[in-house]
Amino acid sequence: MGRKIHPVGFRLKINRDWSARWFAEGGRYRNLLQEDFRIRQFVEKEAERAGIANVEIERYPNQVQVSLFTAKPGIVIGRKGESVKKLRQGLEAITGKKVKVEVEEVEKPDLSSRLVALNIAGQLERRIGHSRAMKRAASQAMRQGALGIKIQVSGRLAGAEMARREWQMEGRVPRSTLRSYIDYSQVEALTTYGRIGIKVWIYKGEIRAEETRPVETGVYVSEE
Repeated sequence: MGRKIHPVGFRLKINRDWSARWFAEGGRYRNLLQEDFRIRQFVEKEAERAGIANVEIERYPNQVQVSLFTAKPGIVIGRKGESVKKLRQGLEAITGKKVKVEVEEVEKPDLSSRLVALNIAGQLERRIGHSRAMKRAASQAMRQGALGIKIQVSGRLAGAEMARREWQMEGRVPRSTLRSYIDYSQVEALTTYGRIGIKVWIYKGEIRAEETRPVETGVYVSEE
């Protein structure tokens, strides 16, 4: 089962929580879901160079709270908070409500599956060999304390005529164990030969139901 289903969805309410926390019914659910997609697309576009690892959305009756987990909080905040103010104004235009933006720093970007995948995608777009990019990312993650990492790339690798799939793995990644905390992401690299898909699994240890995941960072809040 762990090989056939999304690793995060497989573990929801066991050791993972939803990245969007709100409730709605009927057509309102559909509209808010589409609004979440627009929020995430806007954040990724506006803070493309900031290394956004995750975007969490919480909704209240008259307010929307957007939490950004980034490797470079200075870029998101900007000088004297100008960038985050512009970001908040754009989100308010999308939602039509007051938006509270929280920026949290990811202290170990090599242990974030999305940041690792984006890093590999950037290297592939700069025509760096996929084997070299995967090997470097895996070794850096293991040095930062990961218990295991698996990286898979698929597509026209190195400009080959036929698409193929390659992967590298270090340590162990128990994808079928529900109590294992596995950070998973998938992104696409747009190369001259076409799109190359990148999937990253990072195993960080076991978390039982009664345990809570520690919060690692300080928080910057914008709600002017």
